[in-house]
Amino acid sequence: MNAIILAGGNLDEGDPLYDENPNQPKSLIDVAGKPMVQWVIEALDRAQLTKDLIVVGLEGVPGIGTTKPLHFLPDRGSLLENVEASLSFLKQAHPEDAHALVVSADIPAITPEIVDWRINSLSSSDIDVDYAVVSRGVMETRFPDTRRSYVHLRDIEVCGGDMIILKVGLAQDTVFWGKVVEARKSAFRQAKLIGYRFLLLVLLRRMRLKDAELYISDRLELNGYATISPYAEVAMDIDKPDQLAIMRADLSKNLG
Repeated sequence: MNAIILAGGNLDEGDPLYDENPNQPKSLIDVAGKPMVQWVIEALDRAQLTKDLIVVGLEGVPGIGTTKPLHFLPDRGSLLENVEASLSFLKQAHPEDAHALVVSADIPAITPEIVDWRINSLSSSDIDVDYAVVSRGVMETRFPDTRRSYVHLRDIEVCGGDMIILKVGLAQDTVFWGKVVEARKSAFRQAKLIGYRFLLLVLLRRMRLKDAELYISDRLELNGYATISPYAEVAMDIDKPDQLAIMRADLSKNLG
C-alpha cells in the first residue's frame, strides 16, 4: 500500500511548540537527533507492506534516504486540501491501487511492525475510511504521563489515531470534499455535519463504538470503519512541549 505523510504547516507565534522551530515546519522539529518526520518516513520505508511514500507539505528534506520511491508534494494550505491532493496524485500514479495509508508526521514512535499491522488491519476492499482509535487503557499503559482527550462511549473510552486508511477514489468525490471543507470553517458546521443527535448520545454515553461508526458513515454517505489499535504509538502525536519531552526521552532510550 502507498503511504501519504502529512508534514505541512509552519509553526506560528502562539503555537505551543513555536520556540522549537519558529516559523518553520513542525514536522522538522528535532526528536532524539532526527526531524520527527524522518522517524515516520523510516518506519514506513522499513515496513514490508508499503510501496511509494508521498510527503505532502514539504518541498524536500535534505538527508532523508529511503529504499522505496519518495515523492514530495507542496503544501496546499490546509490539511484537507493536502489529503485531497495526495489522493489525486496517487490516483494518477497508481490507478491500480484502491487504498492509501495516511500518516501524520508527528507520530515518531511508530515502527515498521505497527505500519504492517495497520495495513493488514483493513478488513474489506469496500471500506472508504478506516479510522484507527486507541483505548484509554492501552494509551495510559504505554504512555502513563500523557494527557489525552478521550471520547467516552458506552462500551469504551478512545482517542483518535493518526494512521488512517482512505480509498483513493475519494479524491474524485467532490460532494464529500465539499461537505468536509465547508464544515472545516466553523465548529457549528462540524456539529451540523455529524449531527446533533450523535453528539447528544455521546455526551450521555448512550452510544457504542459500533453505533458511532455506523452513524457517522450514514451521515457522510461513506462506508466507514473504526479499527481499535493495540498500539498506543499511533495516537501519540506531538502537539505540546510535554508530549515532545515524552517522545524525546522515549526514542532516546530506544536508541541507547
